[in-house]
Amino acid sequence: MSGKKRATLIGLLAVALWSSVVGLIRGVSESFGATGGAALIYSVASAMLVLTVGPTRVRELPRPYLWIGGGLFVAYELCLSLSLGYANSARQAIEVGMVNYLWPTFTMMAAILFNRQRTNALIVPGFLLGVLGVCWVLGGDQGLDLKEMLANVRSNPLSYGLAFSGAVIWAAYCTVTARMAQGKSGVTLFFAATAVTLWLKFAMTDNPPMALSLHSVMLLVLAASAMGFGYAAWNVGILHGNMTLLAGASYFIPVISAALAAVVLQTPLSLSFWQGACMVVAGSILCWLATRARQPRTPTTRS
Repeated sequence: MSGKKRATLIGLLAVALWSSVVGLIRGVSESFGATGGAALIYSVASAMLVLTVGPTRVRELPRPYLWIGGGLFVAYELCLSLSLGYANSARQAIEVGMVNYLWPTFTMMAAILFNRQRTNALIVPGFLLGVLGVCWVLGGDQGLDLKEMLANVRSNPLSYGLAFSGAVIWAAYCTVTARMAQGKSGVTLFFAATAVTLWLKFAMTDNPPMALSLHSVMLLVLAASAMGFGYAAWNVGILHGNMTLLAGASYFIPVISAALAAVVLQTPLSLSFWQGACMVVAGSILCWLATRARQPRTPTTRS
């Protein structure tokens, strides 16, 4: 097996791990608070990465990747974890997670705009269908209901705004990493920086007391494992593997993630939710099909 194929398979492992993240992060935040739970997750994940992947050799990282890529990584993690933690309910957390899953479509659009990825006419209906799917989810049990969607967003603009911002930021991270990293990975360092940032926020704000139990500790370990090992695997994939294939596989995360989150959080989801989730997946697949048979005019940097 070639190095590129092996890296692609490792990246696909990240897709499986990420599918469990929404439910696990929300579960941890219910016991430890939005900020405290996120800080614990990234602290434990950082320790796991040091023991398995190893510490980051900072001197070997290209400076643009270290500062720009690292800044984008930390910003995304804050948006993701806090958007789920600040959700008003478990159902809303799953909806917020669906907004975050616009990032595969945004990643493909960024590849087209900035990496000269060629495409065809399928990209337009693909993008529109993905956005329509999110609107369908936010419309509640009625499906596409603009009034209900706006009321839903207004009920918690912070969570939905963070989730949408995170989708844009992660697409930017995937794009600049391929150009700037030169085959290096700073994922361990970036996780540690995220943990430090969250602990600083925790120290400077009022937070609810943490509820320690065997169940909450188990969720914490599972969430940290999914986050840490998932991102380590994804970083290998986007640095050395087939980024277009990985983006295509990641399009199936929304449905799998929603199903797992519904089980973990014991939250039933309506038919209209699943219809919207399937639209997100279908739109993303169309975007993938629009580019998969094409090659970039100029290859991105690989090692």
